Amino acid sequence: MIHQLIFAHPKPGMSEQAFQDYWVNVHAVNYASKISQIRRYMVDTRVPCGPEPEDPLFSGVAEIWLKNEEEQLASLQSKEFLEGARRDEPNWAAFWRTVALDTTAHVVMEGAPFSRDSSLVKLFMLVKRKPGMSLEAFRRYALETHAPKVSSVPGLRRYYQCHVRDGFYAVGEALLDAAFILWFDDVAAIEAMWASAEYKDLVEPDLAEFVEPKYIHTLAAEEHWILGPEFR
Repeated sequence: MIHQLIFAHPKPGMSEQAFQDYWVNVHAVNYASKISQIRRYMVDTRVPCGPEPEDPLFSGVAEIWLKNEEEQLASLQSKEFLEGARRDEPNWAAFWRTVALDTTAHVVMEGAPFSRDSSLVKLFMLVKRKPGMSLEAFRRYALETHAPKVSSVPGLRRYYQCHVRDGFYAVGEALLDAAFILWFDDVAAIEAMWASAEYKDLVEPDLAEFVEPKYIHTLAAEEHWILGPEFR
C-alpha cells in the first residue's frame, strides 16, 4: 500500500482559511475523490502551534492511499485526474510549492481505530538523514532506536513513521527521507510534549544522531476524512 503525502500552500492572494475550505469542501469532494484508484483519502488542515511563521511553508496535507504503483499510474492517467483534479489545482494551490511524497507507513503505535469524528490533532515532522548516512542505516535507526524514544513522550495517542519509497531515489536523491506523524488530543498536548523532559532529554538529542537539523520541518493539523476511514 502506498501512503502518499501531498503538502500544499495557498495560491497568491488566497487566505489560508479560504484555501483550506476550498480544498476540503470543493476540490476533495468534487474532483480528487472521483479518482477510482484512490482507496482512502484525508485532508489535514494546518492549525497554529508554537511560534507562528509569517508565511507557513505548507497550509495543509493530503493523505492518499493507493494499492500499488500500477494503480497509482492508472490514477494519474485517468480522466478524473487529468480533466478534474489536475485542472482544478491552480484555482486554490500554489502548485510550484507543492511537495508530494510516496511513502510506506510503519505503524509504531497503533492507537484507537481511525474515526471520522476524531478530534485528535496530528503533528507531522519532515526529516532528511544526515550527510553520509546510508538510507538503510537511516531507516533502521529511525525504527529501531529513535521510535522507542518518541513512544515515551507524554500524551502520544498514535505514531507512524512514513518512509519515502525507493522509487524516489531511482534517478537521484529524494528531497526528504521520511515524515513522522504523531497524534495528540489537542495543540496544548503537543506543546506540553515539546516542553517535556522525555522530549528534551531523549527525543531532541537523538534526532541529531541521524537527521540533518536544518531540514526538520513540523506542521500541526486537524483531520478531515473525505474517503474512509474504511478502504474503498
